[in-house]
Amino acid sequence: MTPTAPGSAAADRADRTPDDAFRRALAELWPEAGLIGLAVSGGADSLAMLLLAHATIPGRFEVATVDHRLRPAGADECAFVAQLCAARGISCAILPISVPADGNVMAAARTARYAALAHWAQARGLGAIATAHHIDDQAETLLMRLSHASGVAGLAGIRRRGVVPGSDLPLLRPLLTLRRADCEDVVARAGIDPVQDPSNDNPAYSRVRIRQALRTLDGLDAVSLAASATNLADAEDVLAWATDREWAERVTIEAGILRYRPGAPRAVMLRVLDRAVRQQGALARWQGAPARGQGVARVLDRLLRGEDANIAGVLIRIVGQDWLFAPEPPRKSGSAGE
Repeated sequence: MTPTAPGSAAADRADRTPDDAFRRALAELWPEAGLIGLAVSGGADSLAMLLLAHATIPGRFEVATVDHRLRPAGADECAFVAQLCAARGISCAILPISVPADGNVMAAARTARYAALAHWAQARGLGAIATAHHIDDQAETLLMRLSHASGVAGLAGIRRRGVVPGSDLPLLRPLLTLRRADCEDVVARAGIDPVQDPSNDNPAYSRVRIRQALRTLDGLDAVSLAASATNLADAEDVLAWATDREWAERVTIEAGILRYRPGAPRAVMLRVLDRAVRQQGALARWQGAPARGQGVARVLDRLLRGEDANIAGVLIRIVGQDWLFAPEPPRKSGSAGE
């Protein structure tokens, strides 16, 4: 379990300049202190991160800017970032990627972007990637996930240190103690006009609608929401710790059969069940749809009623006080499980 980095967003901002906030956050998030890569798009947030890094850790970072090739202006925006870096003697790579035009374009772009950044960082010998998520991003993420009835793991929001998806490379977010306005002020004081991405004002995207609504809600501010996300992240760490302990003390595996004797609150049982299903499903080389949260919750309800269940290629039988997980036997055509 990786503990949440110390300090709340509200407390960390108090009486400190953006330079101080960035320096302190990076020291907490990256004690390894090796070279890192900054993901810079040309917007105010990532340009602020670039400027703060140049002021506080010169020579300890490189920059990459990703051309998603989704808008004609994308190539010019990457060239703009490269020029800013060149003027400051900072190494900058332009990473072109391909994103399918159909389906969930935003999700596909995110996947491709992180893959390109991870490949670049590893090729350059960089120890971590830093992105420019800030307090307002955290608040918007919390509200988005509340609207989707997310559990504690989702409501924990954007973690200050995580892992680049699809890799084991640390992912750092050293601006999570700053507001969007702080970032804009850093860039304005440097006399730079940031890139304006039209998608940031397009109400077709749920994040934009939430951002616009947040501006009109009296008594609900981004700093408080971000602090709540930090508290929920602490709760998520406790649940992860309890799940690991429950697994270590109450799960055994013998001859391909996983045996679990539940003895924890429902939230922990649910996580152990999900882990067991994924592990045994991989053992069964399950090729169908993966287990989803709601499906796993329905299976847990059945088991608590004393009923056997199956999900994602795994058969779960109740034997005495134990739940036994095994690869599901072949089913006849037309039969259905969860």
